[in-house]
Amino acid sequence: MYAATANLINALALIGLGLWGYFGAAVDDRSPTALIPVGFGVVLLAMFPGVLKHNKLVAHLAVGLTLLILIALIMPLKGAIGRGDTLAMTRVGLMMLTSLFAMVMFVKSFIDARKAREAGLAD
Repeated sequence: MYAATANLINALALIGLGLWGYFGAAVDDRSPTALIPVGFGVVLLAMFPGVLKHNKLVAHLAVGLTLLILIALIMPLKGAIGRGDTLAMTRVGLMMLTSLFAMVMFVKSFIDARKAREAGLAD
């Protein structure tokens, strides 16, 4: 799997799970902060073409944003655990897993690119 594909999966998961968290709640319990992952997902989705074309700047911005998302999701996870809300824990946990997966794939692609660049220079 490539970093661009992992980025796409992460973006779609953030959008889908974020919308589910917002619209799945009772009208009185809806919080606009549940839409924050949706916003990040939309930005990552907009970065997909650049990541797909191996644009280094876009890829580094996407990995930085993905790391920020991963860290930011810690507090909602703690809140869901504190409330004993299993469904929220599952949603946030899935968003964290897809973000972690995307991070791993980005780092792998950066390492592979460096190895290819060094192999090309050594020839």
